[in-house]
Amino acid sequence: MTQKTGVFLINLGTPDDTSVPKVRRYLRQFLSDPRVIDINPIARWMLLNLAILPFRPKQSAEAYREIWTDEGSPLLIFSQNLTKAVADLLGDDYMVRLGMRYQNPSMEAAMAEFRAAGVERIIALPLYPQYASSSTGSCLEELYRIAGADWNTPSLAVVPPFYDHPAFLDCQAEIARESLGDLDQYDAILMSYHGIPERHITKSEVGNAGHCLKSDSCCDRFVTANRYCYRAQCFHVSREIAKRLNLSEDRYYVTFQSRLGRTPWIRPYTDIVLEELPAKGVKKLGVLIPSFTADCLETLEEIEMRGLESFVEAGGESLKMVPSLNDHPKWVEAVCTMVREQGVAATTAMTV
Repeated sequence: MTQKTGVFLINLGTPDDTSVPKVRRYLRQFLSDPRVIDINPIARWMLLNLAILPFRPKQSAEAYREIWTDEGSPLLIFSQNLTKAVADLLGDDYMVRLGMRYQNPSMEAAMAEFRAAGVERIIALPLYPQYASSSTGSCLEELYRIAGADWNTPSLAVVPPFYDHPAFLDCQAEIARESLGDLDQYDAILMSYHGIPERHITKSEVGNAGHCLKSDSCCDRFVTANRYCYRAQCFHVSREIAKRLNLSEDRYYVTFQSRLGRTPWIRPYTDIVLEELPAKGVKKLGVLIPSFTADCLETLEEIEMRGLESFVEAGGESLKMVPSLNDHPKWVEAVCTMVREQGVAATTAMTV
């Protein structure tokens, strides 16, 4: 009997709807993760229950309503469409499922479906191009916990962070060209990435301690110290996309968005740069967000709505956001390529 290979696509998650209780439930699960808010457990509980959950859910619910569609959450819809398209392209030898790290469809439910179908070999693909402990690391910790709880633990292979994979980079560039058209009509291109606290960067530092965030050039290349550095991977992606779009260094900016709280997050900050660019002569701006593979609150509301408003109020004329990879056919092909490659690598490792 030929066994199907399970393909497990994992994304962050989304509230079930835009009601304040459902948004609060989502935020509670998300922000209770010690890889997301990596502080003393008692301090995390106090921050979450005394400072965040009494106030933030109402504000977030209003933001989610701005992007919600008749079908539901854009992140969920695009992720579901991607899952179906990948399943269709991979064919009958694969069983493809989607799981969200927080809320639904849950990772537990997807793993239960694999188990019920007798799938014993699973290739997991966290849908984050760059590695961060708060995203990829959290997903993998949860995946190993769920799999390890089974009496018959399945064989797991994980597609590593794909920030350097040509299929991902080529896809980003192609969608940018499709969306933006002639790049000469823009004064500059902004590449904005989700931010993380600076302490997450220094925790990732290995070998040559004292390298990360010690100079403006610390992310210009990969060395032993920053090989797990999220910020360095983001700058690498930007350089590679710029090459594919024939952008010189003075034609694009790299920034980080979505910071939370008062502790320092990695810089430069997207919202600050958006307000500064018009004074530098940037009136027409194209924006890519290469840390997200599906459009969500951080792309549609934070950049396409609030970011545009801030840019125009500061003197800008137009801001054009490039859609995320979503369920673009080129991205579907790229996902299948990475899954097949990981399957071959895992098989080769078992036979050596």
